[in-house]
Amino acid sequence: MSKILVTGATGQLATCIKDVFSECADTLSVVYRTSSELDITDVATVFQEFKTTTYDYCINTAAYTHVDGAETNQETARSVNSEGAKHLAAACAKNNVVLIHISTDFVFDGSQSVPYIEEDATHALGVYGATKLEGEKTIRSLCPKHFIIRTSWLYSEYGSNFLKSMLEYGREEESLSIVFDQVGSPTYARDLAQILSLFVVREIDDYGTYHFSNEGVASWYDFAQAIFEINNISVRLLPIRSEAYPLPAQRPHFSVLDKSKIKKVLQIEIPHWRDSLLRASETLALKSKKST
Repeated sequence: MSKILVTGATGQLATCIKDVFSECADTLSVVYRTSSELDITDVATVFQEFKTTTYDYCINTAAYTHVDGAETNQETARSVNSEGAKHLAAACAKNNVVLIHISTDFVFDGSQSVPYIEEDATHALGVYGATKLEGEKTIRSLCPKHFIIRTSWLYSEYGSNFLKSMLEYGREEESLSIVFDQVGSPTYARDLAQILSLFVVREIDDYGTYHFSNEGVASWYDFAQAIFEINNISVRLLPIRSEAYPLPAQRPHFSVLDKSKIKKVLQIEIPHWRDSLLRASETLALKSKKST
């Protein structure tokens, strides 16, 4: 039975991992650690965790993901996204643990017009992407047995994300302005959790960097429109350019990820983002119904 450590246990991806991995309880033993239980920015605490318990895998979902906040909280973002990844990589290497690390499409600047493959040149536009990129580089240098999974536009029934924000705003506002000149692929966190389970259950050893998102391409405007259509919410959507909605951190205008590598290695088909959005919306509606 594989023993797995999951960091960032209160996040939306870790919560989806709990849902998915619970279906493999007979073959997987999973320990979930919150940031208060395992502070990955503290190297001594990290090494003590691996000294106390023997793990086969570490899935690092812990991250500072506030893209705009990172611009003014650079030290915190770097401490978690870069130094935290460094500590986990060193501890995993020392204890022969496979590190599965979640990264982001924000390591790219969005200047190209075809989907990014894993080997494409990186150039982060903001502090968040830059610190995640630093974490990637450190992992590659310290931990031979690693998987770096870059993903994009993550959402789910849990935590704070675009899906839940749109549902909230859609029920309160008559019209919304959404940018249409940033293009990527929405990713259902439960689908990503399923992918992570395959790396573990199948004991994949083709280590390296992989891209994963749902299939298809959308702008934030397209994504919002689909959310309202699927959830039968009537809202007037106004498409706007990024400069009409200025934010502290610059976003890549094109961050579509090529998934050819992960599809070949895992021999999988990836759901289209609209199909996954429908499943997520149905689950969210069911949870809401049960809570009332």
